[in-house]
Amino acid sequence: MSDSLPHVLAVDDDPDLRDVLTQYLAKNDMRVTAVSGGAEMDDVLQREVVDCIVLDLKLPGEDGLAIARRLREQGSIPILMLTGRSDEADRVMGLELGADDYLTKPFSQRELLARLRALLRRVKLHSTIADEVGKLRAYRFEGWELNLRLRRLKSPDGRVQVLPNGEFSLLTALLASPQRVLSRGQLIEQSHLYDDEIYDRSIDVQILRLRRKIEPNPSQPRFIVTERGAGYIFAVPVQAM
Repeated sequence: MSDSLPHVLAVDDDPDLRDVLTQYLAKNDMRVTAVSGGAEMDDVLQREVVDCIVLDLKLPGEDGLAIARRLREQGSIPILMLTGRSDEADRVMGLELGADDYLTKPFSQRELLARLRALLRRVKLHSTIADEVGKLRAYRFEGWELNLRLRRLKSPDGRVQVLPNGEFSLLTALLASPQRVLSRGQLIEQSHLYDDEIYDRSIDVQILRLRRKIEPNPSQPRFIVTERGAGYIFAVPVQAM
């Protein structure tokens, strides 16, 4: 039964906190393995499947930032960072290195549980979408074709261009959910499926570049339409192939 529960790996040098996390999360249908540092973490990852890592940034020896960087180079396992209230620079660095979320100490156990559940739901959603996208060859709309395997965009008159990673990721996310409003947060999450780094501040810039490439009149877009206060919608029908 325990093998079917989400497996959380907690990395923190505070034994009392490890005990609290283990007991609380176990009561809420999560399997928990708690270790004190990077070496023990590596040992667990070699032996077991882990669904999420709770990582303290202030660790002796190899610190949490170095561990986060190493984890992100190795794969995409979700990382929830634990930081001190005054560690803003470390939080920013951790997020830039690829951590998915953070909590400041001291934190509410209920909030930790809610954030872990949200991360696990996101991973499940991403896996489902990625499986579906992996079966597709292309998207078509109004004479345009985006070849997913070659990352090439062909215009109605036959011109072909290779899109930069950011534009390809964002356009693919939009085409995967046509005629549905997507918030900037959703676009960021779904764009990460395609191995690119897109941040909230760059969404609008990427949208502008895409409009210049596909819209007959970029100043009056009919494909990628802004829904004020909500996000963006790919407003025309899309054929998945």
